Amino acid sequence: MKGTRLDRHRGFWVALMSALALVAGAVVAPAVLFKSTADPTYNTNAPTGSLTNSGWQYEGTWGQYLGTAIAPRYFITATHVNGNLGDAFTLNGYTYHAVASNASPNADLTVWKVDATFPVYTSLYTNSNEVGKHCVVFGRGTQRGDAVIVNTKTNGWKWDWSLYDGVKRWGENDVYTNVDFGGSNGEHLQCRFDRSGGSNECHLSVGDSGGAMFIQDSSTWKLAGIHHLVDGNFSTDGTSNTEFQAALLDVGGLWVGDGANWQFIPDQPADIPTSFYSTRISTNVAWINSVIDFLPGDDLRITAVQVIGNDVSISFATTNRLYYVQRIDDLGNGTWTTFTNNVMGTGGIVSVLDTNAATLPQRFYRVGLVP
Repeated sequence: MKGTRLDRHRGFWVALMSALALVAGAVVAPAVLFKSTADPTYNTNAPTGSLTNSGWQYEGTWGQYLGTAIAPRYFITATHVNGNLGDAFTLNGYTYHAVASNASPNADLTVWKVDATFPVYTSLYTNSNEVGKHCVVFGRGTQRGDAVIVNTKTNGWKWDWSLYDGVKRWGENDVYTNVDFGGSNGEHLQCRFDRSGGSNECHLSVGDSGGAMFIQDSSTWKLAGIHHLVDGNFSTDGTSNTEFQAALLDVGGLWVGDGANWQFIPDQPADIPTSFYSTRISTNVAWINSVIDFLPGDDLRITAVQVIGNDVSISFATTNRLYYVQRIDDLGNGTWTTFTNNVMGTGGIVSVLDTNAATLPQRFYRVGLVP
């Protein structure tokens, strides 16, 4: 099957032979679409239950796409969604601005640096055992359109460009296999749109590019992929007159390709599901770590610690955020405790008082952002 990138750009092609002996390519990826429902409000809030903290809190908006916070001042997204220095990245209601970028030469990944500190950021999935793992994915693309009917059976749904709303949604899937697209694209994690999947079984569509795939490592959900490609395009008669893009549970009985390059896929008893492809983080960890650091920005800088009688005054630089201050008496054998919380930043220097702290032999302080 030909693939489409998940943004609105066209003309990106790769070729491989799948297990089904179909020519596959790549179309850039769009929005989370569900097998079970066309409800536009479905899964538009953070996952709960066993999926709590599965990545929603790390997903910020970058133009019409998503990016994922991966360090105190860095986020990662797909290179093909573009962006410029000075552009806004919004995470959990707060806005940051890009001050630097670094694009990978071997994958559709760009790491952007911002001008202030994120209160939260994800860990990277570094294991090479993704195949067979359950995953949670995020995107903000278009909604589900008309059903694709083949021999009276609903085989999926077209992307409805008129329903593009940019709303962040989440869904679930399983990693089917690894696919290496080679060159400047590299390895991807492939997920199939299976008819037997659960109520959150999802595919991607236009606008989902740059969104993230998370896989659970022990009890922690970690970033495992960044959305890049989906299978496509499709036709009912092998001509461009009926060409469409869709999330398909079964491509049997349809034509796959583009322009004059179409291939008919015979309808078979077993489904032939289409897939989406997310750039594999585990094979890009060394490059990611080479371009990021874990230093906070100036908005988390303690500027002074002063003794005032029996008390200690701690001053620190702020933006218009909420802060907490923690203390510990023994760095080698102790626990950090928060002694003041929800301190409102002013954009300037703010001071808090630790009463009777000057009577102690020693005490250490650190400042953090309230998530």
